[in-house]
Amino acid sequence: MTTPTSDTVSASTRRSILLLSFATFSSMCAQRICDAMLPELARVFSVSLGQAAQVVSVFAITYGIAQLIYGPLGDRLGKYRIITFGAFGCSVGSLVAVFSDSLDMLLVARFLMALGGAGLIPLAMAWVGDSVPTHRLQEMLTRTGLGSTLGLVAGQLLGGVLTDAFGWRWCFVFMALLFTVVGTFLLTDLRRQRAASVDAPAASHHQAAPPAERANFVKQAFLIITGPWSRVVLVMATVEGAVSFGVLAIWASHLHHRLGLSLTAAGAIVALFGLGGMLYMVFAHALIARFGQQGLVIIGGAVFGLCACIIAFTPNWLVAAPASLISGFGFFMFHNTIQAKATDMAPHARGTAVSLFSSFLFLGQSVGVVLAASLIDRIGSSAVIAGAGVVMALEGVFFAWVLGRRNGTDLTKSKA
Repeated sequence: MTTPTSDTVSASTRRSILLLSFATFSSMCAQRICDAMLPELARVFSVSLGQAAQVVSVFAITYGIAQLIYGPLGDRLGKYRIITFGAFGCSVGSLVAVFSDSLDMLLVARFLMALGGAGLIPLAMAWVGDSVPTHRLQEMLTRTGLGSTLGLVAGQLLGGVLTDAFGWRWCFVFMALLFTVVGTFLLTDLRRQRAASVDAPAASHHQAAPPAERANFVKQAFLIITGPWSRVVLVMATVEGAVSFGVLAIWASHLHHRLGLSLTAAGAIVALFGLGGMLYMVFAHALIARFGQQGLVIIGGAVFGLCACIIAFTPNWLVAAPASLISGFGFFMFHNTIQAKATDMAPHARGTAVSLFSSFLFLGQSVGVVLAASLIDRIGSSAVIAGAGVVMALEGVFFAWVLGRRNGTDLTKSKA
């Protein structure tokens, strides 16, 4: 990999970033593709909705734990290389899912998909950080972030559409083809990068951490986890993952059963959540300047909480649709703020810190899926979704208070 040496981003780097956006799209799509098909999986395999939801929780648990592996692996073997072969690994896992004849085999397939896909998003962000000038970093990262958000939308939508139209297996046929195509493009670009580095060896300055630093990964991780500010951020990430992404997995099933919507319609409504996140990106600069970080987490948590309660109890899909869109807007107000604070947990070990943040976020998601699935039969999906919304709103207030204490400000004076 080359070190950025000028204020411009070359055409070849932009092309690589575009391909990485396709990779992050694919990874997030794989993560959410099962949400809308849960009722169908429960019917086909004659299991409860909670048991069917294991296809989401197994993916999330594996995805979260693997974050801790991919950071040092990417530094040692090359980030773009690991991303490339991770995409092919996801294709293999998707093919296993296509031919699964039991829920257990499908869980193995989801494990393989998560193991391959876990490194795509964080390593893509790290590669961009290595490859572009600092003042262009946020701009370039929005491109990979856009891929992730579009993947969230597509996963929710396609999971319902393909299941309704052709059956659940065709969702994984699509994923296998998608990852194969993306992996092929990435491999071609990787070979181009290697050829360019051979032609211009003087420009090659690999960004991998020195061996001593890699050897201290566990020590660094321990220091970050035990740090007082880091603990707060990681706990907030865990709770956020549980009550947002975790419970989001049952939204489509809830709308399908409560409102009698098709899986396609239910998935499309939940997909509006991702579009709300894209809408936030449009107004993010102005909102940050207007409300500051404390204001964003309070408003974002409250908006998500209110919309979750509306989705939980509304008898009309015409109300659920805009509520899903606005909930995504509120969620990303909160999420982008906590992401920014995660990069400040340990400036001396930023890569390790961000990997830990991602790990806790997705482990929280897995906990949320398991808890939501276990509570549905006891208290109903409406109570589960509404309860998650209330927790998210309270988390926003608490995190704003913590930020205020850390910054020495109050809620009315804080600016990012």
